[in-house]
Amino acid sequence: MGAPPDPAQLARRAIAVMNLHAIRIGIVPEARPGRVGLVGLPVWMWAEAPDASTWGPVTKSASTGGYTVTATAKVDRVVWGMGDGEVVVCRDPGTVYEDRFGKTSSPDCGYRYEHPGRFRVRATSYWHVDWSGMGQSGTIPLSFTDSVLITVGEVQVLVQ
Repeated sequence: MGAPPDPAQLARRAIAVMNLHAIRIGIVPEARPGRVGLVGLPVWMWAEAPDASTWGPVTKSASTGGYTVTATAKVDRVVWGMGDGEVVVCRDPGTVYEDRFGKTSSPDCGYRYEHPGRFRVRATSYWHVDWSGMGQSGTIPLSFTDSVLITVGEVQVLVQ
């Protein structure tokens, strides 16, 4: 009889079938031609339609030779690189913006630009995968990133 398998390796096999991804970015101003946010107005960020593969939790097991390890993955936080050197950390999926919210700030994941420009916004999903089996346990960190390009303009008022 051979040596038992490495449980961390079995955990990685379980992770391989989880199909984990970065969040699908939801953001206002929208990342579409003709959509422009304004300096000083709130930017809302969220995970669009979060599911098991983009937010978790998702649990899978891997077995070999009568040994089994079970792993559960979930997003711990999303770190938003705002494209202007600033970073926003959000620990939940965020709130989807609706027109009725007007100019209010996001209650859980938002930002305000101080200067106009085109900004590459990067959302990095930090996952932690807790695994256990064969009398052992551990955590495997993972991260996945997606990005969008948004435009922020400036309104100037002339008073005569």
